[in-house]
Amino acid sequence: MLTILRNADLYAPEPLGTRTLVLGGERVLWVGAEGDLDVDPRLVAEERDLGGALVIPGLVDCHAHTTGGGGEAGAETRVPAPSLGDFTRHGVTSVVGMLGTDGETRSMAEVLARTRALRTEGLSAWCLTGGYHLPPATLTGSLRGDLVHLDAVVGIGELALSDFRSSQPAFDELLRVASEAQVGALLAGKKGVLHLHLGDGERGLELVRRALDESELPARLFHPTHVNRRRGLFDEALHLAERGATIDVTAFPVAEGEDAWSAPDAVERYLDAGLAPERLTVSSDSGGCLPHFDGEGHMTHMDVGAADCLLGTIAELCGPAGRGRALADVLPIFTSNPAGHLGLGGPLNSKGRLDPGSDADLVVLDGQLCATDVMARGRWHVKRREQLLRGTFELPRH
Repeated sequence: MLTILRNADLYAPEPLGTRTLVLGGERVLWVGAEGDLDVDPRLVAEERDLGGALVIPGLVDCHAHTTGGGGEAGAETRVPAPSLGDFTRHGVTSVVGMLGTDGETRSMAEVLARTRALRTEGLSAWCLTGGYHLPPATLTGSLRGDLVHLDAVVGIGELALSDFRSSQPAFDELLRVASEAQVGALLAGKKGVLHLHLGDGERGLELVRRALDESELPARLFHPTHVNRRRGLFDEALHLAERGATIDVTAFPVAEGEDAWSAPDAVERYLDAGLAPERLTVSSDSGGCLPHFDGEGHMTHMDVGAADCLLGTIAELCGPAGRGRALADVLPIFTSNPAGHLGLGGPLNSKGRLDPGSDADLVVLDGQLCATDVMARGRWHVKRREQLLRGTFELPRH
């Protein structure tokens, strides 16, 4: 049966103007002008006039801790796993999960199981193998094996660099892990990405620059994240993007006067630098601990990443009270860029876009760029601001 959405101000993510969408079988079947539509009404299960509301592809969150992160100050600081609604209420319909600092009480098996659970509950979900530390946490015994044999695994990460919590990988070790991503992806027919956690250390992206200078590994393989945590680090990341790498900005809170760029600041600086627009992604670190440490490395307090920061960043950049950026310039950074970089839509490029043949993942926005309706894989998860579908153990919100 079909769902017809009429009178949508459609961004696919490029602006297409007022369009009608026909959805069925978890796919976008047709996009066009109202007068061109000819459908047998007996096939229509639902028909809605959206009244000119903005419709965008579902957001693709390429960095989340789907099993929960944290643990940097003891077991009681382990962050609980985000629920299905923690993503869908905020317009996220595709997510990539990974291990963080804690690869001891959490495991790659747990990450894969959570990925499967989110898929069963209606989200599109994938994961990375390896985690912060070396030797890496794997299921098959090798990073390459996980990439080849586990369909849900789309890359390696988040391997930590320039952070006192990392395993302090040497240059040759980084090359070896990157080669596992490269060769494993070739054998599996995947894009292959080495997703790199960047800490506050002064070495910054030094090892990645050396890898590009001294090896045959391609720049597209490296995907450093948290690059806006220090302003100097962000400048390094811009130079890396010039060389062909895709960089990931984290939408974490930034205090006044802090030596960091907020996600909106970082996006503006990237776009104004004239760099390739497809080489920038923004992620939430949802479910991850956002710790603050003293000079001796003891955690003083912590925040927790949440997926609402993605639409919040878009609203700050493009909303009516925002910075005046064009939605068409910003939206791919949250949709088609991460989907394309990680190969989440397969050869059909079915994620992060709203074309005929794409997956039926979409978000309806109000005038403040807040989500009113969210569809994932052809099913309404949120409708007229009401969450219809919940995770297996997710309690109703009051």
